[in-house]
Formats: sequence, C-alpha cells, structure tokens
Amino acid sequence: MTETIIGIEYTKPKVFLLQESGLGVAEFAGRTAYNSFDKSENSIVSELNTALSVDCDLYDEDEMKYLLNNIQSSKLLEQLTWVNFHESVLEHINFSFLLKGTSRGVLQELSRHRIASYTVQSTRYTMSDVINAFVASVTNISEEFSSCEWFIAKLLKLDLFIIDDTEYNRIEAIAIFSKLLYQMDRVGAKEFYNMSVSKSSLTHLTHKTTNEELFKALQNGKQKRNVGDSFKHIVTDNWKVDLVMTINLRSLKNFLNLRDSGAAYFQMQWLAHEIKKSLPNKYIKLVNKGE
Repeated sequence: MTETIIGIEYTKPKVFLLQESGLGVAEFAGRTAYNSFDKSENSIVSELNTALSVDCDLYDEDEMKYLLNNIQSSKLLEQLTWVNFHESVLEHINFSFLLKGTSRGVLQELSRHRIASYTVQSTRYTMSDVINAFVASVTNISEEFSSCEWFIAKLLKLDLFIIDDTEYNRIEAIAIFSKLLYQMDRVGAKEFYNMSVSKSSLTHLTHKTTNEELFKALQNGKQKRNVGDSFKHIVTDNWKVDLVMTINLRSLKNFLNLRDSGAAYFQMQWLAHEIKKSLPNKYIKLVNKGE
C-alpha cells in the first residue's frame, strides 16, 4: 500500500503480531496486590491461586497456565488503567511485533521509546547486494550501459527504499554510486576491493565477463564479513528495514498515544496505526478508553 506525501510516494509498513503474553499474568499481579483473587470474574485466577497455596501436583499446571493466559477481559485491569491509573500492572503484558518495510528514519524515532527491545535488520550483514553491484559495475563496464547506469538499474530491482517513485529512487542510487566512487578514489581500487570482497572472490575480478555475470559470481561467493562497516555512510533515512520489537503494554499504550496522533511524524503514524490494527480487541480496551 502506498501514499503520497508532499509529492513523494511512499510504501507503508506492515506489522505482524508474533506473540502476546495475554492478560492473565497482569490480572494475577493485580489480584496479588489487593489479595482479591476471589473477586475476579475469571475463575481460573482464583483456582490458580488456590493451586499454588496447596499441593500443585493435584492440578494440571500447563492447563492452568494456558487458561490464565487466554482470558479475554479483566474488569480489574480496566479499573486500574482508567480509574486508579495504576498502570504498572500493564508491564506484565508483553508483545513481539514484526515490523516490515519501515525506514531507517523511523528507527531514529523508535529509539526514543526506551522501554522496548529492538532487533533490527543489520546493514553490516545485508549490504552485500549493494556493494557487489557497485564492484561489478566499475570492474566490468557493460557495452550497453555506463557503470552508473548499470548500477542504478540493479539497485532499483533490490527494493531498498520505502519511497515508491522510480525517478526519486534513481536520484538515491546515483548518490550512492557517487559516494562509493569517491571512497574508491580516496583509498584506491585495491584497498576498496579488499574492504568489499572476500579473499576467495577476488579472483573473479580478473576474469573477462559481463557486469551481471560478475555480480552473480560475487553473490554466490563467500560474503565479506561485516561489509557494511566500511560503507554505512551510503545509508539514507529512506532505506527500508525490517525489525522485531518487543514491548510491554504500558509502554505500548504510551507509544500509541504519542504516535497515533496528527502531531507525529507521518511514518510513525503509519506504523502506530498498523500496530494497533494487529492488536486483539482485548488489549485495545486497555489502550483506548471506552472501546
């Protein structure tokens, strides 16, 4: 799905809820604080408390955990959230989301939300496609295209950017080519190849071949470890990334309050909207009052 913002067309991110811990632990925590297990509308809460107070061998522990973490609502949690504002119990509810096709620019904003864990697609390990394309473009000049034109055509097929505008992405690709060419001129071709190509693949550079054949040979060869360390300067805010985010419900509530708002950066609004769409309704009740 795409949307045009001030003349530039962007692709929107997709969000998948990978895991949820359920309402049960937070409900049990709240009942522990008030010693009010018998007042829960979810019978499993009081049953589990009883089981933990006597001989647990009399109960199926796995079954009780399953039932606890599959309760669909909690009046206590709604009361603590919206009446007493004791939101600390919401920190016992955790989610892991796969965020696909967001941008490096969004990562800058996500880092402000400190009570969360992020595992991000690493440019250190995933930049080989770009570097191999550059090496192939400047090592074997095609008869049909200039080095830069071949590189641009290859990059446009790699789906690197969240912007869905070919002409704009050509500008991005030209800038990347220019930066890498400048770096190559500064350090020299030999040093550049040593930084970008594994020793076992260096022999490919001396063979007479086409750009595409050399690119495929480099792709199929051993990848230079941490190749992105030397070339991260080419990455822009429009660079597309995937990541997994784990966050508790209290922090997620804060995130959605701030980012699902017209005052937020538009890419963050898109992300917040998609995260909210992925949440089951039982959690929405604790995020949006009255729902």
